[in-house]
Amino acid sequence: MKITSILLLILGVDALVLFYQTSQVSISYLEAKLLYGDFSFLQFLIQLFMHIFGENDLGLHFVMILFHILSAFLIFKISENYIVLDRNRLWLVLIFILLPGVISSAVVVNTAGMVIFGLLLFIYLFPKLSLLGSNILLFIYTFIDHGFTYLFLALSIYYFINKNYKQSIYLFSLYLINSYIFGFYINGLPRGYFLDAIGVYSAIFTPIIFMYIFYNLYRRYLTKKINYIWYIATIPFILSLILSFRQRVEIEYYAPYLIIALPIAASSFISSYRVRLKEHRKGYKILFICSFVFLVSNALVVNLNKNLYIYFENPKQHFAYKMHIAKELANILKNRKITCVSTDKKMQLRLRFYKIEKCNKYKMFEYSLKDNVATNVTVSYKNKIVYKANVTIINNI
Repeated sequence: MKITSILLLILGVDALVLFYQTSQVSISYLEAKLLYGDFSFLQFLIQLFMHIFGENDLGLHFVMILFHILSAFLIFKISENYIVLDRNRLWLVLIFILLPGVISSAVVVNTAGMVIFGLLLFIYLFPKLSLLGSNILLFIYTFIDHGFTYLFLALSIYYFINKNYKQSIYLFSLYLINSYIFGFYINGLPRGYFLDAIGVYSAIFTPIIFMYIFYNLYRRYLTKKINYIWYIATIPFILSLILSFRQRVEIEYYAPYLIIALPIAASSFISSYRVRLKEHRKGYKILFICSFVFLVSNALVVNLNKNLYIYFENPKQHFAYKMHIAKELANILKNRKITCVSTDKKMQLRLRFYKIEKCNKYKMFEYSLKDNVATNVTVSYKNKIVYKANVTIINNI
């Protein structure tokens, strides 16, 4: 009962922090494009919750935070098969919710958070379902999102290696169907994006945790301690590295698969720690403390990111710039009784979410902060100007 209460407390605080974070950002162009673009399952879910909560920050981000909280709970349940002590499973949940990539998937509206939840749900249900039940679940995944395509491929290879050829053919068929529906794109000559891919993985997991997950998967391969989770985590990761030699890889489609390796990596870390005498555990303690401090520091930076603008000469170099400006800009326009403008394509779509429509009455021109011109619209954070523009009335007479 005590462990359950602590877990609920952790998840509750996490949810409150995420709701605060989402209230501090604006809708980005890619989020607006997802919301107002071609139909997708995630778009359907977002619009459903926007119908419940309204077209606001809560309605936009609710489903992503819900996926995040449910994913953290599933991590706790899945880890029961790998980690004996409840307190260690709570530490794993804390690490999961503090991972930079996981925080991003909860704050930013994209498919990553949904795919993480879908993968963890499959991992949790797989031992409990019959083969028919898991096949039905995978069939449903086929039509939800492109992010699940590597699940079918990894499981197809797993069953092929284990000589279940009928199941392997079925899963490979799902892989082909999903790729046909959502597309699969390979192009170009070698471009040298391999190191970029490694860098993105390191940023998503932090360098220490990424290297330990990679080491653990490699060691399990050498010792032949591999199961279906190993295939699901490893095959997409290897594929992403191979593709990175030819093209820039969208890591958000591959990183969720590496996240599901956290419970087995944590189990390996705990086992390695416990088999050593106390005087030889110092290195493991330092490794854990450094990782956790890095995670907490990153979370604080994300929460307080608007305070960082004072350190940037060019505000557009700020990592969250594309998720700022629009909300404040819309409020400025509304305060001036302006409910429609004509501006560049990306900002136009973002302003639509805040009830600023497109029209020919007002024209808005953005200016570089280096331009020494008088403007009538400025957006500032902590007394640092980050955006300036002119809004003028267009005379059509």
